[in-house]
Amino acid sequence: MENVRHHEPWNKGKLIGQKPPLKQKDIWAIRIHLQLDKQVRELAMFNLAIDSKLRGCDLVNLRVRDIAHGSQVMARAMVVQRKTQRPVQFELTEPTRTAVAAWIAKASLKSEDFLFPSRLENSPHVSTRQYARIVHHWVSSIGLDSTAYGTHTMRRTKATLIYRRTKNLRAVQLLLGHSKLESTVL
Repeated sequence: MENVRHHEPWNKGKLIGQKPPLKQKDIWAIRIHLQLDKQVRELAMFNLAIDSKLRGCDLVNLRVRDIAHGSQVMARAMVVQRKTQRPVQFELTEPTRTAVAAWIAKASLKSEDFLFPSRLENSPHVSTRQYARIVHHWVSSIGLDSTAYGTHTMRRTKATLIYRRTKNLRAVQLLLGHSKLESTVL
């Protein structure tokens, strides 16, 4: 008799594929949760992640000067994406500007500082891995399955809401900074 080994696929029982965007009610539930818990940094990070539609690596690499002049948080900002080396512009809503300004003041951040500095001595800013853990915490805090959502959820959320309202895929392509329309699948 042969010794037969049974190979189990790496993705058995796991959700694979695109992570879904948050729904409007989920966005508000997370915002309210963070406000009630007085989590100033988390609220600023969450709002900025939704508004900017940046990849996690670009979000954690933001410096104060990228989105603020002095103590004034800008209504529009432009960042060169690390993956594509292309600039992408985004609008910051009033709640986001307020939350980010409160975080900058609380953390006493200067223009050249990273917007979300790390608490670890050998790391200049929050890592993408830490950001992923933070996103999972936000999602689970409102009762959603955190394995179904990820950092790309944050990037896709506002783009999906805009697409549902306008049905303009080209506009969403520009908002996300995709070079090919085929990459912009919602």
